[in-house]
Amino acid sequence: MGIRLDKRVAIVTGGAGGIGRATALAFANAGAAVAVWDVVEAAVEATTRELGEVSILVNNAGITRDAQLVKMKDGQLASKMSEADFDSVIAVNLKGVFNCTQAVAPLMIAQGYGRIINASSVVGLYGNFGQTNYAATKAGLIGMTKVWAREMGKRGVTVNAVAPGFIATEMTQAMPEQVLAQMVSHTPLGRLGTPDDVAYAYLFLASEEADFINGAVLSVDGGLVLGT
Repeated sequence: MGIRLDKRVAIVTGGAGGIGRATALAFANAGAAVAVWDVVEAAVEATTRELGEVSILVNNAGITRDAQLVKMKDGQLASKMSEADFDSVIAVNLKGVFNCTQAVAPLMIAQGYGRIINASSVVGLYGNFGQTNYAATKAGLIGMTKVWAREMGKRGVTVNAVAPGFIATEMTQAMPEQVLAQMVSHTPLGRLGTPDDVAYAYLFLASEEADFINGAVLSVDGGLVLGT
């Protein structure tokens, strides 16, 4: 018998496509009632009213706005990451997770049970060229995960993070072939990950089988080693 989430209510943010969609489907196939929504407190009330007590929150939504911190050409500043692009990524990837978790956590604490899973990234562990803003948010999520694991663990709520590597999604499909080939060359398993690879990691951490895992960062990256 596989992992089951029967009678559990799960919220997946950013669930319309890619990893989020795969996660919503995996949870539904495991028996959970799944709500897919953006970060608004009204959605919490609607979810509990329609589906019941929320047991699982997957903070999966995120955006990128890539640029070098500064780009120099012939000794002159050619371009830089804009403050607007920095702020927008922080607002969605970091503050959005803060807002969403703060809205759902009281419900989980009151019922004495919950699973919160934050979507970090291999970038949050190792950094990546041209992603100052994105890396900052994903590293920040690891920090928040560990704080919340300490704060809520004794209330029956576990908080963990997943750090995917290079995953074949709509985002990577738009990348040049040589970039994709380089990603694969850095991955010992010799392929890009699939959305299901990450969804199954979420599924395990959301289950009762993961009851003693708290404050962990699970890398789902095929053994990725950057810089080789």
